Amino acid sequence: QVQLVESGGGLVQAGGSLTLSCAASGLTFSSYAMGWFRQAPGKAREFVAGISWSGSTTYTADSVKGRFTVSRDNAKNTVYLQMNSLKPEDTADYYCARSQTGRVKVLIEYDYWGQGTQVTVSS
Repeated sequence: QVQLVESGGGLVQAGGSLTLSCAASGLTFSSYAMGWFRQAPGKAREFVAGISWSGSTTYTADSVKGRFTVSRDNAKNTVYLQMNSLKPEDTADYYCARSQTGRVKVLIEYDYWGQGTQVTVSS
């Protein structure tokens, strides 16, 4: 059974940093592109960042470009989201997910999701 477990969320002041981790099990992790999404209260879930199966190609949303970095360690079955220069508008629940198609920017491409980790950025 595929399981994705996020960790690393918390409360941070604006301008601070957090690193989210997503540990995967029950799948051949190195075969799949992975993505990070977020959902703020009352808003739709939105794409944040994605990474190819090998880690050689990454994608980030314009809203976080230059501040967030996605990476993966296939030996540890883990994908990371390094978040720097955090802003109050980054406050949301963050989810990692497995892309079933290899494409990463659209929610419908994903078939398995973690339970999410909350990130709160205070001003």
